[in-house]
Amino acid sequence: MLLTQEALDLTPAPDSLESPKDSDYPEGGLQAWSVVLGAWCAMVPSMGLLNSLGILHAWTSTHQLSDYSESSIGWIFGAYGFFLYFAGAQVGPIFDTFGPNYVIVPGSIGMIVSLLCFSFSEEYYQIFLSFSVLGGLSACTLFTPAVSAVVHWFNIRRGWATGVACTAGGIGGVAFPLIILFAAPKIGFGWAIRIIALLCAVLCTVACGLLKTRLPPNKKAGASVDFRALKDVKYAATTVAIFLVEFAVFIPITYIASYGAYIGVEDTMSYLLIPFLNIGAIPGRFLPGLVADRLGRFNVMVLTSLICSLLTLALWFKAGNNLAAIICYAVFFGFWSGAAISLTPVCISQVCATEDYGKRNGTTFTIVSIGTLVGIPIAGAIQERSGGEYGGVIIFGGVLYLSATVTFILARGICAGWSLKTKF
Repeated sequence: MLLTQEALDLTPAPDSLESPKDSDYPEGGLQAWSVVLGAWCAMVPSMGLLNSLGILHAWTSTHQLSDYSESSIGWIFGAYGFFLYFAGAQVGPIFDTFGPNYVIVPGSIGMIVSLLCFSFSEEYYQIFLSFSVLGGLSACTLFTPAVSAVVHWFNIRRGWATGVACTAGGIGGVAFPLIILFAAPKIGFGWAIRIIALLCAVLCTVACGLLKTRLPPNKKAGASVDFRALKDVKYAATTVAIFLVEFAVFIPITYIASYGAYIGVEDTMSYLLIPFLNIGAIPGRFLPGLVADRLGRFNVMVLTSLICSLLTLALWFKAGNNLAAIICYAVFFGFWSGAAISLTPVCISQVCATEDYGKRNGTTFTIVSIGTLVGIPIAGAIQERSGGEYGGVIIFGGVLYLSATVTFILARGICAGWSLKTKF
């Protein structure tokens, strides 16, 4: 039974940016849920690889890139997230103007080419160009239209629908590391990546057939970063909060497997920490969205960011070489950090009109891309300065999450007022 607003004793936000013509959302039905399925298929390659950065970091740092420093290796995986988000300023307006096929079809081709090139790469520059640059840009053209298309079909149930689509990242983050873990030692890392490329080709084909928009094209959209939108205090505050939470989330995702190897866990189990994290992330993508539709999206982001900071600063920092504690951290962090991927686009949709969503979402994540670019290399540099120890990296990630918590509280207050009963 769904909880009523009266039972929750929550008051709605004082104002809404939805115009009357946007109020008639399908909120379900075959066509709307087929779009969610298409978004899911598009996000398995893009977000699945993003959630697999930890095992790719651990593997390449001990194989192809064993002669490079942690900071140098960090730039490769930080750059993947950077290009995934940075190109959103161009992809978003193209989506608004022409629809999803103009970006998702070339993005699908680019992703397959990227993975095939990555499978043959041995040198640093080859991995950087194939995986980080081409792979990151292709992932953006899959992720951005996928999230944006769902917004066209759901309003009241937007958090739930987006969360269901975003479970793709967790499922990809389980499947891809397991393929690498069990296939790479037997048939080679290159063939493991080619198997992943084949799976992505099938999923991208389905996504190209299912993704579609509902609202008429916005011909006024321009392919550039819309810094003028930051004059809107509500949108600017939301962007800062999302910047910090995305800055924080990739530190544990990238370094948890390497941490396992550092404390002496055998290779198979250290690599399995990434699937454990993503097993937690699967329900963590859609359950917070389901709750957020009832209690408020910003409210849930405050809660999840706070819990992630406590898990990092308490459980991971104190885990030491206790494997059970590390596995618990990976699973719990995977669950509570899921909202950083699935709910942040929904938060943006609450502070802008739907017809401008593609551009606003792209602008926000272009700004966010700076954090994803530098976060992993900074963590690597901290580790090097600490003589290879991970204490500084863990504190860095935990403090970033605390900062995100505070900023989401401020953004919520600016957007909807300071009453604890406000649903926003």
